[in-house]
Amino acid sequence: MLKLLIDLLLMGVIVLLGAYFVPGIKVDGFGSAIIAAILIALANGTIGFILRLLTFPINFLTLGLFSFIITVLMILLVSNIMEGFEVDGFIPAAFFAIVVAILKMIIGAVRS
Repeated sequence: MLKLLIDLLLMGVIVLLGAYFVPGIKVDGFGSAIIAAILIALANGTIGFILRLLTFPINFLTLGLFSFIITVLMILLVSNIMEGFEVDGFIPAAFFAIVVAILKMIIGAVRS
């Protein structure tokens, strides 16, 4: 349970850092960052999973690039349904996804 709480807090920090580094992403505060992280994870785990299953042939042909596009679309979806987390378009969402992935890798390497 403690590990889940620590992971949640770290994801909030990562979302805040991603919003700081990527122009076009606005997060109102740490609470909004945590909620955004939860909603992005839920969207990727449910809707994103279904979309990845349905688009498997395209994903196979693009060597996994389409999974990245689905992740960006999930970020845009969360931006549309949540107050306090704003994304100005597809390109900032794509850069945000890249920055968040890099920061998650760095923090994961430091934690282990």
